[in-house]
Amino acid sequence: MTILGGMEESSRILMDVSCIVIKRTVNQYRGQVFRNLLACGFKKIISVETFNPAFNTESLSNDFPEVKFVRAHGRMNDGELVNLGMGEVDSPYALVLHDDLCVQNFKFSRTLVQKLVECRIFCVAARLLNTDRQGIPVRFTPKVKSMVFDVESSLAVVDKALTLYPFDLAGFYDVNTFRLLGGFDYTIEAPYWQEMDLFFRAWLWGEKIQLSSAFTLEFFDELPVSDRTANISYLQFYLKNLLPNFRRDHGEISLASFPSFKMRSHCGLNEAFRLFCRARDWVKLNRFRFKRDAVSLLENWNLEEGA
Repeated sequence: MTILGGMEESSRILMDVSCIVIKRTVNQYRGQVFRNLLACGFKKIISVETFNPAFNTESLSNDFPEVKFVRAHGRMNDGELVNLGMGEVDSPYALVLHDDLCVQNFKFSRTLVQKLVECRIFCVAARLLNTDRQGIPVRFTPKVKSMVFDVESSLAVVDKALTLYPFDLAGFYDVNTFRLLGGFDYTIEAPYWQEMDLFFRAWLWGEKIQLSSAFTLEFFDELPVSDRTANISYLQFYLKNLLPNFRRDHGEISLASFPSFKMRSHCGLNEAFRLFCRARDWVKLNRFRFKRDAVSLLENWNLEEGA
């Protein structure tokens, strides 16, 4: 990666919170994005993007010397860009969002930060509005339908309601917890399953994600669309999160579960066994981080919401 700017400290720091902003808008709105963010008083603003000669990053780094621009070389999806941004954070909390959520009507105050910090959880997900200022589904509940893992979405946003993951990654994160969880798994290529992997892992390892009705962000452009195709990335997610069982004080994947995985994977024997063994080794390495398994999480989701 290449880092530009960020050499000057902001003259208006109002909170011990960093902002990681992922580029998605066209160039003409980027100046407005950074003016809005600087007005909030973040300790540090980190703009992350994949390298593109058409981006106006060099000129922006001169116009906004307080902003650190991180340009990734090579193909990376948003989860990996967030990993890079988190590596530059030196505050206990970070706001993560795409830049099309802070073009207009963007506010993020010290009063709101205090409310979000008081939640004392891994991630507080934002309530999101579309371009017509209408609420969109941001509450996600894990389900099993016909023996297949599924996720239901809902428009209903009750303060402190639980959600499996934050839509579009938009949320207020505990930075140390993010690092302890290992961040996003770069070996999972499909963005949706890479993101699902981190947040499902967080739940299995005893963390929580919830919504805040006071934390509202507004899209400036069309809503992003997630590709949920059950490809090899889904298999990686399945192996790391749905297949492990919780035994007494640890998680594990039994060798006896390989035949059933092979049948549902539609992979050749060698590829299926390679994926299975890699996931089994990973679970063994992290076995004592598990606090429950997927079956327990799904069966007790309603109890979690009442806790």
